[in-house]
Amino acid sequence: MTATPPAPVLPLADALGILPARGTLIGLDLGTKTIGVASCDPDRTIATGVETIARKQFTPDAGKLLALAQARNAVGLVLGLPLNMDGTEGPRAQATRAFARNLAKLTVLPICLWDERLSTAAVERDLIGADVSRTKRAAVIDLHAAAFILQGAIDRLRHLAAAR
Repeated sequence: MTATPPAPVLPLADALGILPARGTLIGLDLGTKTIGVASCDPDRTIATGVETIARKQFTPDAGKLLALAQARNAVGLVLGLPLNMDGTEGPRAQATRAFARNLAKLTVLPICLWDERLSTAAVERDLIGADVSRTKRAAVIDLHAAAFILQGAIDRLRHLAAAR
């Protein structure tokens, strides 16, 4: 029996040649306590929040994420990479890369890394603008951040495909 090679983990721009032209993508906002999950339509026009997963341990968290991806017939995963404002990688970005490498061992779906700088801040600003209470914001921020990350990624993929 041969082992399946791990899925590729690569920057979003490099995934254009790997991802099929159509198909649902799953967006992830990886936090220390929760994981926000979003999904897009197969034509990749709009991202919507799916759920927030309370983190426990890697194995059950990964199982839940991959089950959600399978249920939506996903063709790839987009994981927000929390870079520092100057573009360098700190401990959170390194932890995200480690999560991606471990997840890649469990799936054949490509894992695309997408710069998520300021995504949570942008979502929080929008929620405050919509007069959402602090308690309600805390409950939905990761879900909305995942949708924000995924929307940015699918918009970028569309732009890259058009430039080819």
